[in-house]
Amino acid sequence: MSTRIVEVNAIPLARYLDKTFQGGTYSITSRFTLVTQVRLENGVCGETFGGDEECCQKEIADIINGPYQDLLVGQDVFSIERCWDAMFQCQPPSLSNRGIHTIDLANKSIIMQAIAAVDIALWDAIGKVSERPLYKMLGAYRDEVPVIAIGGYHEVGKGEKEFRDELLCYKKAEIAGIKMKVGRLTTAEDAERVRFVRETVGNDFVIACDANQAWTVQQAVAFSQLVRKYNIRWLEEPVQWYDQLRSLAQVRAANGIPVVAGQGEISRFGCRDLVLAGAVDILNVDATIAGGITEWRRIAGMASSFNVGMAHHEEPQVAVHLLSSISHGLYVEIFHNPERDPLWFELPAVRPQIKNGYMLVPQGPGLGLPLQEKVIDRYRASVAV
Repeated sequence: MSTRIVEVNAIPLARYLDKTFQGGTYSITSRFTLVTQVRLENGVCGETFGGDEECCQKEIADIINGPYQDLLVGQDVFSIERCWDAMFQCQPPSLSNRGIHTIDLANKSIIMQAIAAVDIALWDAIGKVSERPLYKMLGAYRDEVPVIAIGGYHEVGKGEKEFRDELLCYKKAEIAGIKMKVGRLTTAEDAERVRFVRETVGNDFVIACDANQAWTVQQAVAFSQLVRKYNIRWLEEPVQWYDQLRSLAQVRAANGIPVVAGQGEISRFGCRDLVLAGAVDILNVDATIAGGITEWRRIAGMASSFNVGMAHHEEPQVAVHLLSSISHGLYVEIFHNPERDPLWFELPAVRPQIKNGYMLVPQGPGLGLPLQEKVIDRYRASVAV
């Protein structure tokens, strides 16, 4: 039966958190996401969720349900490059009024997130039609990926005891390490927190540090010097947003700790510039906001030719397939705390198994993570409270 596309549908979900989680430069109070479905003439439905967009969620969904559906209905799902290029070349009428440059870039970000959502659903459909897990469609370098927990947030009432309990919980769950938040305190205070983590979890536990663009070059270098003895796996987004290329390269040259960036990039072109500037050792591009699986794979291929590793910002439902499909993929990231990412625990009918520091890649067709309709209905943005 035909594998032509008959419907494209985006469903925005809004899930508010019961507490506030603070990183180096921000506070998190919600977990929004977008469920995207691509239905084929043969009855197969590609389905995914991803993105953590709150402010522009409606605009992203409107583009998918309007211009992109018009473009893709009638196309064969296996024409993935043609579908991607059609969306990339499209100028949605709602975003056609060019404003000042920064507003125009915001519009491009909306477009790339819309492309990402549809592209990932297309790939899920391809896997289901082919009756193969997605990572096997993409290369299947391995069938498990080391997993780290995003944590170390600042929370009301969280002290040393609570932080220790958090770390020991990760160990008990057989998670390989932590990507901990730094940048909210002084560099000396953050270095003390790193010391506390290392002494609590031991030398075989991965520690990565994420500053979320909090520091000047001098502060980032100072922090690196203080924590180098604790065997830090990487330093992520160490410098402030306005001079990324030059500043990241300066930190990388001075600190001896691998530098990670890329989660704020929305295309292969921005990632290319990071690599050519000598600014990164690792790219942590997020496929759910940067053009989907098709664009992520282009970036990964480029990175490999420069000996740059590939990580992935959050979204383990997609990341585990991508990182397992290439030789230079690193850690899949999860929020182990259901209070921080309740949709990871509520939306998939099953979640990948974690064992001995690794997440096992789902073996079902496509993404291998069927979604629960009752959860989708509960958190639809139009009815969420």
